[in-house]
Amino acid sequence: MSYILYPKVFLDYLTMIDKYGDVTVLDTPTFFKGMRLGETVEVELEKGKTLIIKLNSIGEPIADGTRVIYFELNGQPREISIQDFNVQSTVVTRHKIDTTNPEHVGATMTGSVIKIVAEKGQLVKKGDPLLITEAMKMETTIQAPFDGKVNAIFVTDGDTIESADLLMEVGRV
Repeated sequence: MSYILYPKVFLDYLTMIDKYGDVTVLDTPTFFKGMRLGETVEVELEKGKTLIIKLNSIGEPIADGTRVIYFELNGQPREISIQDFNVQSTVVTRHKIDTTNPEHVGATMTGSVIKIVAEKGQLVKKGDPLLITEAMKMETTIQAPFDGKVNAIFVTDGDTIESADLLMEVGRV
């Protein structure tokens, strides 16, 4: 009946339920304003199942825009990391390689780019050096996987990289 009367509102409600679960178990002030430090709320999940939640502290923002929330769940200390959308992230996130795409050249380990050897548009042979990375004080030369042409370079010298970050695209010629 709700869908017939208010289709968009009902679909938005279902999307919210999929994302956050059944929030109808929360009291109205907690739902709209959240919890205050030191506050304890009881959440009845079903008859006979009640969670007692106490908010102990909220950590400072981390460079990636997350915070750690410390709380007690039925007296047991817990912590979760959440994304704080009010904090500007200073961490650069890169696209990851598509493992099904042989043209993607990715980082083998977390580290940094020491030197980019190949240039965009350059023709390379299988085994030619593309770039040099450093991880745990070990340098690794990333080589061309096949004969081709460097179509795109997504990093610069000195960049910090994570494992499986997309560094270059090398197309077959």
